[in-house]
Amino acid sequence: MTTSFTRLAAAAGIAILAATAMTGCSMMGAGGGGSAASLPNALTARMDQPGAVLDRRAAIELINSYRGTRGVAPLSSDTGLDGTAQALANQYAQTGNAPATPQGLVVMKLSAGYSTIADTFSGWRNSPADAAGLAAQASKAGIAVAFNASSGYGVYWVLVLGN
Repeated sequence: MTTSFTRLAAAAGIAILAATAMTGCSMMGAGGGGSAASLPNALTARMDQPGAVLDRRAAIELINSYRGTRGVAPLSSDTGLDGTAQALANQYAQTGNAPATPQGLVVMKLSAGYSTIADTFSGWRNSPADAAGLAAQASKAGIAVAFNASSGYGVYWVLVLGN
């Protein structure tokens, strides 16, 4: 009984954190002017500097929280897809051209110019086509970011979903 209660309490805590993050994201980006102070540091860490490290786990958790609101199963993080996403993000940052979707992927979402995963997620969520992609029938995800100070947008994001 105690174990079930502990699991239920932990799940409720995660749901509250996710809802808070998603609400905060809806106020950010696209001229929202909301405060990032209410979001976890992992979601607001700036990627527009050399050596910045994306918290992939937190990014996938944010996406999974959104998927939960759409009644879609959560994604598991996949190191192979992370590698694919990183290679594509690096290419995107170096060329400034959107990479082609590799064969075998269910979805690839791109973004450029946003400095945090919270802002990037908000951009995807607020675009009907990108929001549909976030809720696509897939089981695994990889996400990456690349920074190129001499490029037009500076920060380039790639999310890939697969099975």
